[in-house]
Amino acid sequence: MELWLEKLKSLRMLYAEDEEGIRKPMANTLSYYLKEVLEARDGEEALDLYYEQRPDIILTDLRMPKKDGLYMVKEIRKCDKKTPIVMITAHTDKEYLLSAIELKIEKYLIKPVALDELLGALKLCVTEIESGRSLFLECKNCKFDFKNRRIVYDDGKETELTHKEADFLELLLRKKGMVVSYEEIEVNVWKEEFMSIAALRTLVKSLRKKLPNSFIKNHSQTGYSFEV
Repeated sequence: MELWLEKLKSLRMLYAEDEEGIRKPMANTLSYYLKEVLEARDGEEALDLYYEQRPDIILTDLRMPKKDGLYMVKEIRKCDKKTPIVMITAHTDKEYLLSAIELKIEKYLIKPVALDELLGALKLCVTEIESGRSLFLECKNCKFDFKNRRIVYDDGKETELTHKEADFLELLLRKKGMVVSYEEIEVNVWKEEFMSIAALRTLVKSLRKKLPNSFIKNHSQTGYSFEV
């Protein structure tokens, strides 16, 4: 298996498409290549899922009820400039797409979409995600090894992270410079468990001891961010 396909297997996608006859078969096919595929029937549902789940990749149709794909992407780009987005359009939408030029769309696919075209777009998304990781995972004296969930220091020493420490650090790194709320942390790190503020503070204290500098910043009553 090619390396990018292996990396794709660890990623989660949000797929927005209002036509169930198209969405369901496509989602089933994509689930073979990705860790998880979150389905949305319209732009409004897609935005709710995005804020709750913070997927790694977004695949969206342009024309949808309630809120269309263009509106959805504009809203996402207000707070997230990094997540790769692939937009599916019809030939007749080309003029409409001129207003999307500044939204940093990874790829535009024209209906009907062939699987090889879609996989090509996903390969671009993986490349974008990996290039971003290589930029922001490096600290002054160490780096975070995503695959093995550990801190690797320049002198060769390594420090293992617990599952929650690794999930928390990865969440902060994916949104470097942005404040990650308590709610986002609970959903992405504690998942189905209840998160108390005391438990979160204990986790942060433990993780700070494993990092060479105070990269994790506390934002009172709000959440945490990763600042270099």
